Amino acid sequence: MRQKKGWVGHVWTWVAMDADTKLVPSFLIGARDAGYATEFLQDLASRLESRVQLTSDGHKVYFDAVEDAFGSEIDYAMLVKIYGSEPEKRYSPAKCLGANPVRVSGNPDPDHISTSHVERKNLTMRRRMRRFTRLTNAFSKKIDNLRHAVSLHFMYYNFCRVHKTLRLTPAMEAGIADHVWSVEDIVGLIE
Repeated sequence: MRQKKGWVGHVWTWVAMDADTKLVPSFLIGARDAGYATEFLQDLASRLESRVQLTSDGHKVYFDAVEDAFGSEIDYAMLVKIYGSEPEKRYSPAKCLGANPVRVSGNPDPDHISTSHVERKNLTMRRRMRRFTRLTNAFSKKIDNLRHAVSLHFMYYNFCRVHKTLRLTPAMEAGIADHVWSVEDIVGLIE
């Protein structure tokens, strides 16, 4: 929820990731609602040149947001997870009992309906930024500071960090960079 002096409550990190190149072309910090889903997916659609296959989790706000952003020019599926009723221990999510792939639009390839890559990216983000470490006091108290930290993280991830499997940066694998960037290269972008 918004208040005059900032945010109160939960803030989410929306992340899109290409499973082949590992590039994160779009992310957004905001509430987990339809407005932010639409903003996030419209930004993602504006960054893509061709038709893609998209898999999301079962969050209902994606239905209209994907349609608004891509129209019929997407192969879209949801991976709806089924959880047990009780968490195994305090501060843990309930146990995942399974997942049902659901075709929403277009012709998504059933072999590529997965959220595993982006879930692993979220784990990397939590491990690399103390702001996302659970049960600590390292969280961002100002949403703008969180946005800046996440921006720097993804800039470094996309352009500087060589992916172990690819042996290139995600930006190089995607063809939008021709060399491994240094932190100095990133700092050089500042006006």
